[in-house]
Amino acid sequence: QFPLGRRLPCDIYWHGVSFRDNDIFSGQVNKFPGMTEMVRKITLSRAVRTMQDLFPLEYNFYPRSWILPEEFPLFVDEVRMMKDSDPSWKPTFIVKPDGGCQGDGIYLIKDPSDIRLTGSSQSRPAVVQEYICKPLLVDKLKFDIRLYVLLKSLEPLEIYIAKDGLSRFCTEPYQEPTLKNLHQVFMHLTNYSLNIHSGNFIHSDNANTGSKRTFSSILCRLSSRGADVKKLWSDIISLVIKTIIALTPELKVYYQSDIPAGKPGPTCFQILGFDILLMKNLKPMLLEVNANPSMRIEHEQELSPGVFENVPSPVDEEVKVAVIRDTLRLVDPQKKKR
Repeated sequence: QFPLGRRLPCDIYWHGVSFRDNDIFSGQVNKFPGMTEMVRKITLSRAVRTMQDLFPLEYNFYPRSWILPEEFPLFVDEVRMMKDSDPSWKPTFIVKPDGGCQGDGIYLIKDPSDIRLTGSSQSRPAVVQEYICKPLLVDKLKFDIRLYVLLKSLEPLEIYIAKDGLSRFCTEPYQEPTLKNLHQVFMHLTNYSLNIHSGNFIHSDNANTGSKRTFSSILCRLSSRGADVKKLWSDIISLVIKTIIALTPELKVYYQSDIPAGKPGPTCFQILGFDILLMKNLKPMLLEVNANPSMRIEHEQELSPGVFENVPSPVDEEVKVAVIRDTLRLVDPQKKKR
Protein backbone atom coordinates (compact mmCIF):
# COMPACT_ATOMS: atom_id res chain seq x y z
CA GLN A 1 0.00 0.00 0.00
CA PHE A 2 1.22 3.47 -0.91
CA PRO A 3 -0.92 5.97 1.01
CA LEU A 4 1.16 8.88 -0.31
CA GLY A 5 1.36 7.67 -3.91
CA ARG A 6 4.21 5.97 -5.71
CA ARG A 7 6.95 7.37 -7.97
CA LEU A 8 7.85 4.24 -9.91
CA PRO A 9 5.37 3.10 -12.56
CA CYS A 10 3.09 0.08 -11.89
CA ASP A 11 1.30 -2.30 -14.22
CA ILE A 12 -1.95 -2.09 -12.24
CA TYR A 13 -3.09 0.64 -9.86
CA TRP A 14 -5.83 -0.42 -7.45
CA HIS A 15 -7.49 2.64 -5.90
CA GLY A 16 -9.72 2.42 -2.86
CA VAL A 17 -12.59 4.77 -3.63
CA SER A 18 -12.58 6.60 -6.96
CA PHE A 19 -10.37 7.49 -9.92
CA ARG A 20 -7.28 9.60 -9.17
CA ASP A 21 -4.88 10.50 -11.93
CA ASN A 22 -1.90 11.93 -10.05
CA ASP A 23 0.86 11.50 -12.62
CA ILE A 24 -0.16 8.02 -13.80
CA PHE A 25 1.21 7.83 -17.35
CA SER A 26 0.84 4.13 -18.07
CA GLY A 27 -0.57 0.93 -16.67
CA GLN A 28 -4.15 0.17 -15.79
CA VAL A 29 -6.34 1.74 -13.11
CA ASN A 30 -9.20 -0.15 -11.45
CA LYS A 31 -11.56 2.85 -11.62
CA PHE A 32 -13.10 4.95 -14.40
CA PRO A 33 -13.19 8.73 -14.02
CA GLY A 34 -16.77 9.82 -13.34
CA MET A 35 -18.11 6.34 -12.49
CA THR A 36 -18.92 7.20 -8.87
CA GLU A 37 -21.00 10.18 -10.04
CA MET A 38 -22.67 8.21 -12.85
CA VAL A 39 -24.10 5.45 -10.66
CA ARG A 40 -25.51 7.71 -7.96
CA LYS A 41 -29.24 7.09 -7.68
CA ILE A 42 -30.36 10.29 -9.42
CA THR A 43 -27.82 10.14 -12.28
CA LEU A 44 -28.54 6.45 -12.88
CA SER A 45 -32.31 7.11 -12.89
CA ARG A 46 -31.86 9.95 -15.38
CA ALA A 47 -29.65 7.88 -17.69
CA VAL A 48 -32.02 4.90 -17.67
CA ARG A 49 -35.07 7.12 -18.08
CA THR A 50 -33.56 8.75 -21.18
CA MET A 51 -33.30 5.24 -22.66
CA GLN A 52 -36.81 4.34 -21.44
CA ASP A 53 -38.19 7.29 -23.41
CA LEU A 54 -36.40 6.06 -26.54
CA PHE A 55 -36.78 2.29 -26.11
CA PRO A 56 -39.60 1.65 -23.59
CA LEU A 57 -39.78 -2.09 -24.22
CA GLU A 58 -36.03 -2.61 -23.95
CA TYR A 59 -35.67 -0.70 -20.67
CA ASN A 60 -38.64 -2.05 -18.71
CA PHE A 61 -36.34 -3.55 -16.03
CA TYR A 62 -36.10 -0.36 -13.95
CA PRO A 63 -38.94 0.74 -11.65
CA ARG A 64 -40.80 3.95 -12.45
CA SER A 65 -38.83 6.74 -10.72
CA TRP A 66 -39.12 10.42 -9.87
CA ILE A 67 -36.35 12.77 -8.72
CA LEU A 68 -36.92 14.77 -5.54
CA PRO A 69 -37.41 17.55 -4.73
CA GLU A 70 -37.64 18.88 -8.34
CA GLU A 71 -40.18 16.34 -9.63
CA PHE A 72 -42.32 16.21 -6.51
CA PRO A 73 -45.30 18.02 -8.15
CA LEU A 74 -45.02 15.70 -11.17
CA PHE A 75 -44.94 12.67 -8.87
CA VAL A 76 -48.09 13.84 -7.05
CA ASP A 77 -49.92 14.48 -10.35
CA GLU A 78 -48.95 11.18 -11.97
CA VAL A 79 -49.95 9.15 -8.91
CA ARG A 80 -53.29 10.96 -8.74
CA MET A 81 -53.91 10.29 -12.46
CA MET A 82 -53.05 6.60 -12.15
CA LYS A 83 -55.30 6.24 -9.10
CA ASP A 84 -58.17 7.96 -10.92
CA SER A 85 -57.88 5.63 -13.89
CA ASP A 86 -57.64 2.54 -11.65
CA PRO A 87 -59.22 3.03 -8.18
CA SER A 88 -58.13 -0.47 -7.11
CA TRP A 89 -54.42 0.47 -7.54
CA LYS A 90 -52.84 0.58 -4.09
CA PRO A 91 -49.20 1.39 -4.73
CA THR A 92 -46.24 1.53 -2.36
CA PHE A 93 -43.23 3.74 -3.04
CA ILE A 94 -39.66 3.58 -1.79
CA VAL A 95 -37.67 6.77 -1.15
CA LYS A 96 -33.88 6.54 -1.48
CA PRO A 97 -31.50 9.42 -0.68
CA ASP A 98 -29.26 10.18 -3.67
CA GLY A 99 -25.91 9.73 -1.96
CA GLY A 100 -27.07 7.17 0.58
CA CYS A 101 -25.48 3.77 0.87
CA GLN A 102 -26.02 0.65 2.99
CA GLY A 103 -29.73 1.34 3.31
CA ASP A 104 -29.18 4.65 5.08
CA GLY A 105 -32.22 6.94 4.97
CA ILE A 106 -34.43 4.63 2.86
CA TYR A 107 -38.13 4.50 3.78
CA LEU A 108 -41.44 3.27 2.32
CA ILE A 109 -44.59 5.33 1.79
CA LYS A 110 -48.14 4.68 0.58
CA ASP A 111 -48.97 8.23 -0.45
CA PRO A 112 -46.97 11.13 -1.92
CA SER A 113 -48.02 13.28 1.07
CA ASP A 114 -45.90 11.03 3.33
CA ILE A 115 -42.65 12.19 1.74
CA ARG A 116 -40.49 14.02 4.26
CA LEU A 117 -39.92 17.18 2.27
CA THR A 118 -39.18 19.32 5.28
CA GLY A 119 -35.74 19.99 6.70
CA SER A 120 -32.90 17.86 5.49
CA SER A 121 -34.36 16.36 2.31
CA GLN A 122 -34.62 19.87 0.80
CA SER A 123 -30.85 19.79 0.89
CA ARG A 124 -30.73 16.01 0.46
CA PRO A 125 -32.03 15.04 -2.98
CA ALA A 126 -33.57 11.60 -3.40
CA VAL A 127 -35.22 9.22 -5.85
CA VAL A 128 -38.71 7.88 -5.21
CA GLN A 129 -39.59 4.64 -7.00
CA GLU A 130 -42.52 2.33 -7.32
CA TYR A 131 -41.87 -0.46 -4.81
CA ILE A 132 -41.83 -3.98 -6.27
CA CYS A 133 -44.55 -5.69 -4.23
CA LYS A 134 -44.37 -9.18 -5.72
CA PRO A 135 -40.76 -10.31 -5.29
CA LEU A 136 -39.66 -13.91 -5.64
CA LEU A 137 -39.42 -15.42 -2.15
CA VAL A 138 -37.12 -18.20 -1.00
CA ASP A 139 -37.95 -19.73 2.42
CA LYS A 140 -40.66 -17.00 2.66
CA LEU A 141 -37.94 -14.33 2.63
CA LYS A 142 -37.30 -11.51 0.18
CA PHE A 143 -33.74 -11.34 -1.21
CA ASP A 144 -31.71 -9.49 -3.79
CA ILE A 145 -28.74 -10.50 -5.92
CA ARG A 146 -25.38 -8.75 -5.97
CA LEU A 147 -23.71 -9.54 -9.29
CA TYR A 148 -20.16 -8.49 -10.12
CA VAL A 149 -19.61 -6.95 -13.53
CA LEU A 150 -16.20 -6.07 -14.95
CA LEU A 151 -16.21 -3.13 -17.34
CA LYS A 152 -12.91 -3.87 -19.07
CA SER A 153 -12.94 -1.00 -21.53
CA LEU A 154 -15.24 1.66 -22.99
CA GLU A 155 -13.71 1.73 -26.49
CA PRO A 156 -14.40 -0.94 -27.57
CA LEU A 157 -17.13 -1.66 -25.01
CA GLU A 158 -16.08 -4.85 -23.20
CA ILE A 159 -18.16 -6.26 -20.34
CA TYR A 160 -17.69 -9.45 -18.33
CA ILE A 161 -20.24 -10.82 -15.85
CA ALA A 162 -19.12 -13.07 -12.99
CA LYS A 163 -20.79 -16.50 -13.14
CA ASP A 164 -21.70 -16.37 -9.46
CA GLY A 165 -22.88 -13.63 -7.15
CA LEU A 166 -24.33 -13.19 -3.67
CA SER A 167 -27.96 -13.54 -2.62
CA ARG A 168 -28.65 -11.31 0.36
CA PHE A 169 -31.71 -12.12 2.41
CA CYS A 170 -34.12 -10.16 4.56
CA THR A 171 -34.36 -11.52 8.09
CA GLU A 172 -38.14 -11.39 8.60
CA PRO A 173 -40.73 -13.31 6.52
CA TYR A 174 -42.07 -11.09 3.73
CA GLN A 175 -45.57 -9.66 3.68
CA GLU A 176 -46.92 -7.23 1.10
CA PRO A 177 -46.54 -3.66 2.38
CA THR A 178 -49.35 -2.31 4.57
CA LEU A 179 -49.48 0.84 6.69
CA LYS A 180 -48.71 -1.38 9.70
CA ASN A 181 -45.53 -3.02 8.36
CA LEU A 182 -44.06 -0.24 6.16
CA HIS A 183 -41.41 0.58 8.76
CA GLN A 184 -40.20 -3.03 9.17
CA VAL A 185 -36.84 -2.72 7.44
CA PHE A 186 -35.84 -6.36 8.06
CA MET A 187 -38.87 -7.46 6.02
CA HIS A 188 -38.66 -4.99 3.11
CA LEU A 189 -35.01 -3.95 2.69
CA THR A 190 -32.44 -6.51 1.55
CA ASN A 191 -29.37 -4.40 2.46
CA TYR A 192 -26.81 -6.62 4.16
CA SER A 193 -25.59 -3.71 6.31
CA LEU A 194 -29.10 -3.35 7.80
CA ASN A 195 -29.97 -7.03 8.22
CA ILE A 196 -26.67 -7.86 9.89
CA HIS A 197 -28.08 -6.00 12.94
CA SER A 198 -31.18 -8.19 13.07
CA GLY A 199 -31.37 -10.86 15.76
CA ASN A 200 -32.46 -13.31 13.02
CA PHE A 201 -29.36 -12.85 10.84
CA ILE A 202 -27.74 -16.25 10.17
CA HIS A 203 -24.02 -16.46 9.38
CA SER A 204 -23.62 -19.74 7.55
CA ASP A 205 -20.69 -21.90 6.48
CA ASN A 206 -22.86 -23.30 3.72
CA ALA A 207 -23.60 -21.65 0.35
CA ASN A 208 -27.23 -22.90 0.47
CA THR A 209 -28.36 -21.63 3.87
CA GLY A 210 -28.19 -18.51 6.00
CA SER A 211 -28.80 -14.82 5.33
CA LYS A 212 -26.14 -14.56 2.61
CA ARG A 213 -25.87 -17.35 0.00
CA THR A 214 -24.39 -17.83 -3.43
CA PHE A 215 -26.60 -16.91 -6.37
CA SER A 216 -25.77 -20.30 -7.92
CA SER A 217 -27.43 -22.05 -4.95
CA ILE A 218 -30.65 -20.10 -5.67
CA LEU A 219 -30.44 -21.01 -9.37
CA CYS A 220 -30.12 -24.68 -8.40
CA ARG A 221 -33.28 -24.47 -6.32
CA LEU A 222 -35.17 -22.68 -9.09
CA SER A 223 -33.96 -25.20 -11.64
CA SER A 224 -35.12 -28.11 -9.47
CA ARG A 225 -38.58 -26.48 -9.37
CA GLY A 226 -38.62 -26.45 -13.17
CA ALA A 227 -37.82 -22.78 -13.71
CA ASP A 228 -36.15 -21.73 -16.97
CA VAL A 229 -32.78 -20.72 -15.51
CA LYS A 230 -31.22 -20.22 -18.97
CA LYS A 231 -33.79 -17.56 -19.83
CA LEU A 232 -33.31 -15.90 -16.42
CA TRP A 233 -29.54 -15.62 -17.05
CA SER A 234 -30.06 -14.24 -20.51
CA ASP A 235 -32.51 -11.61 -19.10
CA ILE A 236 -29.93 -10.64 -16.45
CA ILE A 237 -27.14 -10.35 -19.05
CA SER A 238 -29.41 -8.17 -21.19
CA LEU A 239 -30.21 -5.94 -18.18
CA VAL A 240 -26.51 -5.47 -17.39
CA ILE A 241 -25.54 -4.64 -20.98
CA LYS A 242 -28.41 -2.18 -21.46
CA THR A 243 -27.65 -0.42 -18.16
CA ILE A 244 -24.00 0.05 -19.11
CA ILE A 245 -25.03 1.27 -22.58
CA ALA A 246 -27.20 3.91 -20.85
CA LEU A 247 -24.18 5.11 -18.83
CA THR A 248 -21.59 4.94 -21.62
CA PRO A 249 -22.07 8.33 -23.37
CA GLU A 250 -21.42 10.33 -20.19
CA LEU A 251 -18.66 7.98 -19.04
CA LYS A 252 -16.86 8.65 -22.33
CA VAL A 253 -17.09 12.40 -21.71
CA TYR A 254 -15.52 12.00 -18.25
CA TYR A 255 -12.86 9.68 -19.69
CA GLN A 256 -11.86 11.99 -22.52
CA SER A 257 -11.59 15.02 -20.22
CA ASP A 258 -9.37 13.14 -17.73
CA ILE A 259 -7.37 11.08 -20.21
CA PRO A 260 -7.31 13.00 -23.52
CA ALA A 261 -6.75 10.91 -26.65
CA GLY A 262 -3.25 11.02 -28.10
CA LYS A 263 -1.61 11.69 -24.75
CA PRO A 264 0.06 8.96 -22.74
CA GLY A 265 -2.17 7.91 -19.88
CA PRO A 266 -3.52 4.93 -18.03
CA THR A 267 -6.28 2.71 -19.30
CA CYS A 268 -9.16 1.91 -16.98
CA PHE A 269 -11.21 -1.06 -15.87
CA GLN A 270 -13.70 -1.37 -13.01
CA ILE A 271 -15.64 -3.96 -11.03
CA LEU A 272 -19.24 -2.82 -10.53
CA GLY A 273 -21.78 -4.31 -8.14
CA PHE A 274 -25.22 -4.71 -9.75
CA ASP A 275 -28.09 -5.11 -7.28
CA ILE A 276 -30.96 -7.00 -8.89
CA LEU A 277 -34.33 -8.12 -7.55
CA LEU A 278 -36.23 -11.05 -9.04
CA MET A 279 -39.98 -10.70 -9.33
CA LYS A 280 -42.31 -13.63 -8.69
CA ASN A 281 -42.46 -14.27 -12.45
CA LEU A 282 -38.60 -14.38 -12.52
CA LYS A 283 -38.27 -11.04 -14.28
CA PRO A 284 -35.07 -9.32 -13.06
CA MET A 285 -35.39 -5.67 -11.97
CA LEU A 286 -32.42 -3.35 -11.49
CA LEU A 287 -32.30 -1.78 -8.02
CA GLU A 288 -28.98 0.05 -8.24
CA VAL A 289 -25.37 -0.07 -9.39
CA ASN A 290 -22.50 0.22 -6.93
CA ALA A 291 -19.21 1.76 -8.11
CA ASN A 292 -17.30 0.46 -5.10
CA PRO A 293 -18.74 -2.92 -4.10
CA SER A 294 -17.35 -4.35 -0.88
CA MET A 295 -14.69 -7.01 -1.41
CA ARG A 296 -14.49 -8.04 2.24
CA ILE A 297 -14.36 -11.78 2.81
CA GLU A 298 -14.94 -11.70 6.54
CA HIS A 299 -17.54 -10.25 8.88
CA GLU A 300 -17.32 -8.71 12.31
CA GLN A 301 -18.61 -10.75 15.22
CA GLU A 302 -19.27 -9.19 18.60
CA LEU A 303 -17.58 -11.37 21.23
CA SER A 304 -18.67 -9.19 24.12
CA PRO A 305 -20.17 -5.68 24.21
CA GLY A 306 -17.90 -3.47 22.09
CA VAL A 307 -15.35 -6.24 21.42
CA PHE A 308 -15.31 -7.45 17.80
CA GLU A 309 -13.30 -10.00 15.88
CA ASN A 310 -13.17 -10.72 12.16
CA VAL A 311 -14.53 -14.12 11.20
CA PRO A 312 -14.01 -15.55 7.68
CA SER A 313 -17.17 -15.71 5.54
CA PRO A 314 -16.97 -18.78 3.25
CA VAL A 315 -19.75 -17.50 0.94
CA ASP A 316 -18.05 -14.12 0.39
CA GLU A 317 -14.72 -15.83 -0.14
CA GLU A 318 -16.09 -18.28 -2.71
CA VAL A 319 -17.59 -15.50 -4.83
CA LYS A 320 -15.22 -12.55 -4.37
CA VAL A 321 -11.85 -14.30 -4.62
CA ALA A 322 -12.96 -15.62 -8.03
CA VAL A 323 -14.07 -12.12 -9.10
CA ILE A 324 -10.72 -10.51 -8.20
CA ARG A 325 -8.68 -13.40 -9.62
CA ASP A 326 -10.48 -13.41 -12.97
CA THR A 327 -10.37 -9.60 -13.17
CA LEU A 328 -6.59 -9.64 -12.75
CA ARG A 329 -6.32 -12.40 -15.37
CA LEU A 330 -8.43 -10.41 -17.83
CA VAL A 331 -6.46 -7.17 -17.43
CA ASP A 332 -3.07 -8.88 -17.08
CA PRO A 333 -0.63 -6.58 -18.88
CA GLN A 334 1.96 -9.37 -19.28
CA LYS A 335 -0.35 -11.54 -21.38
CA LYS A 336 0.85 -10.15 -24.70
CA LYS A 337 4.46 -10.97 -23.90
CA ARG A 338 3.96 -14.58 -22.87
